[in-house]
Amino acid sequence: MRGMFSFIGTTILGSLGWAIGMYVGYGTAIVLSCIGSGFGMYYGRKLFDQWLG
Repeated sequence: MRGMFSFIGTTILGSLGWAIGMYVGYGTAIVLSCIGSGFGMYYGRKLFDQWLG
């Protein structure tokens, strides 16, 4: 279950980073997507630990 929260957070924030970065270019989109994915993984797990862990 913790992995699912991590996956959902990674998907949402990674996609958001990509969408924002595409206004500048592909390189920026890739970098922001990676950063967003990292934050999504961290906060997805943190959310799970606080609510269900």
